[in-house]
Amino acid sequence: MSIVIRGGTVMTMDDAGTVVRADVRIDGGRITAIGAELAVAEDDRVLDASGAVVLPGFVQTHLHLCQTLFRNLADDLALLEWLQQRVWPLEAAHTYASLSASAELGVAELLLGGTTAIVDMGTVHHTEAVFEAIANGGLRAVAGKCMMDDPSCPDGLREGTEASIAESLALAQKWDGAANGRIRYGFAPRFILSCSDELLRRVATLAADGGWFVHTHSSENVDEIAIVAARSGARNVLALAARGIRGERTVLAHCVHLDDAEVAELVSAGTRVAHCPSSNLKLGSGIADVPGLLAAGAHVSLGADGAPCNNRLDMWTELRTAALVQKPRHGSTSMPAELVLRMATRAGAEAIGRGAELGQVRAGFIADLQVVGLDGLNTGPGGRLASRLVYATERSQVRHVIVDGDVLVEAGRLVRWDRAVIAENARRELTGCLERAGLTALAS
Repeated sequence: MSIVIRGGTVMTMDDAGTVVRADVRIDGGRITAIGAELAVAEDDRVLDASGAVVLPGFVQTHLHLCQTLFRNLADDLALLEWLQQRVWPLEAAHTYASLSASAELGVAELLLGGTTAIVDMGTVHHTEAVFEAIANGGLRAVAGKCMMDDPSCPDGLREGTEASIAESLALAQKWDGAANGRIRYGFAPRFILSCSDELLRRVATLAADGGWFVHTHSSENVDEIAIVAARSGARNVLALAARGIRGERTVLAHCVHLDDAEVAELVSAGTRVAHCPSSNLKLGSGIADVPGLLAAGAHVSLGADGAPCNNRLDMWTELRTAALVQKPRHGSTSMPAELVLRMATRAGAEAIGRGAELGQVRAGFIADLQVVGLDGLNTGPGGRLASRLVYATERSQVRHVIVDGDVLVEAGRLVRWDRAVIAENARRELTGCLERAGLTALAS
């Protein structure tokens, strides 16, 4: 179906920062025209953008859809305790049905908030459920099965090296390029402490040979960093690089605590950094030096992380937090709104290898777009458009969301799914997860 987004202000996110009052036409899943009062055919679908801005959909480069079901169940803990006491037991308790409910809940929340693409790390088992939710919900994603083969991993999640690799390869061969190319595979070794050297080296070789992505955690917490250094003789980024985990198809989540050599390695390899400000604050992990990383030439994008360490999968929260948290340390001009918006759109598109056709409102680009109402009391009456979006806008103002030319949210409502059904499925499946994990005391 051809679509015309009518009467909005288009924030193109191009190099010149062009903003124009215009309609946007979509044909065959791509933007074909941007201009004033475009012609509308009788069978065109028209979306109202009056009083609204049209901008690229957000690309979140670090998420865990498998954890959405566990929102509010792991609060006020530091990273390693958060994993050991709550997240790992709960992930191990997943069935196919509960993982499906968790992923659908996350996909729905993301779409309603204007996110159109993600980089996701699943859990160890039942990963097919995550891919099916992504495909059925219409989201774009780089996703993969979590890999955990170190002897220190908990029984319910620990797997053999060969079994982990074989299952990952089977998923990659089935899902990479699926859903009209919306889905790409990304190997997902959880972090150095959960993975053997053999697994990491094999992943690096397989990903390079197959053209697949690698997505892992790095340098999030000072205790984690100390253990990694004691075991491997190097800090996280250098230890990963020594095992081949580096380069433009590698996404490292967090990178909160880095030394100069690690920053130099990120820049020279082109390795992508996923900054997760709310998660890093909530777990007490620290504040990544994003201005310093950007000044050095590192590539940085944004993600919410998982619901248990953020409580919301909301890029609007991450935009505002990413902009504000740096100012006391680096100055009030250190993270301007325009830069943060670029991190959430163009930089994210580049991180998933689609920067030449995603992340801008531009003729010929794939139509992954959002229409956001700015006619509310909280975002007016004036000011720079980027400032209004970053500092004042809330996810409830997202009006329409389009992925690959398909309208997935219209007038604030999910098109494909019933949100009441998703919520009920999540409530039912959580009860079973808590029972299987022996954590029924957490039930409200």
